Amino acid sequence: MQRKSTTELLNELENFNSFEDYKNANRDNLIDKSLSEYLCELISERNLSKAEVIRESELNENYAYQLFSGLKKSPQRDKLICLSVGMGLSVEETNSLLKLAGLLPLYPRAKRDSIIIMNMNAHKSVIEINEALFEEKEETLN
Repeated sequence: MQRKSTTELLNELENFNSFEDYKNANRDNLIDKSLSEYLCELISERNLSKAEVIRESELNENYAYQLFSGLKKSPQRDKLICLSVGMGLSVEETNSLLKLAGLLPLYPRAKRDSIIIMNMNAHKSVIEINEALFEEKEETLN
């Protein structure tokens, strides 16, 4: 089944009179998980290992395993972006992950975020994204 986009869901919200009706109609499109559960689900869907994702994300192993286990309750935005790159997530999937964590999504009007978005769309690694950020005198991801 094709997941609905955030825009589609926002438009649908306007047409429902109760949350219960909306929830029933969109059960497969709602995230009803903790951040760590969602991260583990994403890894499973992509047939990746945690070790592989951590290596690709360039994150400290302890920090990353705390995210996966739910011990890290307030992750840093840049760390989740690195994890997203390590999992090969799209920008839209990354933004969903950031929002689930209560963080700001990538915003194309912000210079730094637009550099990250462009490089994620080109399937660049964390190292390559950091090089692009550095070249533009922007703060790197780690």
